[in-house]
Amino acid sequence: MLAALFRRLRNDTESASEDSDMASGAHIVIGLGNPGRNYANTRHNLGFMVVDELARRAGDASSRKRFRSEVIDGRLPEGRAILIKPQTYMNESGHAVREALNWYRVDPEDMLVVVDDLALPFGQLRIRKSGSAGGHNGLRSIIAQVGTQEFPRLRVGIGRGPHKGKAHVLSNFAPSEREYLPKVIDAAADAVELWMREGAIAAMYDVNGRPSLIPDAEPEEAGS
Repeated sequence: MLAALFRRLRNDTESASEDSDMASGAHIVIGLGNPGRNYANTRHNLGFMVVDELARRAGDASSRKRFRSEVIDGRLPEGRAILIKPQTYMNESGHAVREALNWYRVDPEDMLVVVDDLALPFGQLRIRKSGSAGGHNGLRSIIAQVGTQEFPRLRVGIGRGPHKGKAHVLSNFAPSEREYLPKVIDAAADAVELWMREGAIAAMYDVNGRPSLIPDAEPEEAGS
């Protein structure tokens, strides 16, 4: 019995070492959302949707459950990507993120978090190198758990809509939004690949200055 326990501990240690070695030079991308079918198509799950698109682009990516997350290990043209979807529900996302960073021995500033954003018009993208939670409970949880707000994030606009904040983020996209949603997700995945290729500052100036994909949406000023 003790021998079996020692073998299991050795295997776990070797697995952790292999994952840490694998993470060296890899890009950590964390998409925020809520697990479960009831939330799958809601605005709050845009982070999951973007990660799913990146996983699709990676092709033969492998997926497994670890540190309360779905972890997808794939390779994009820009290099190896570790795509993480916390399964803790939005308000507790930080626990899964902290465990992932500790496991892969990665500093917060070297990951990219993809989130939905009420303050941006639907379809507008904005990258920031750091910043406050801005009222987003997932970002608030991450900041609390990792102890810093110095990490890049890609904010994907969902607009404010006619409902109060919580009701809006947990609602499904309107038919008029669903028409453009694939383009929004595709553009957000492109922005992640740009971050992987050129870093947060270059990606920020490129992405934040782009015109909106959605008619009548106001573009952000480059670099803001």
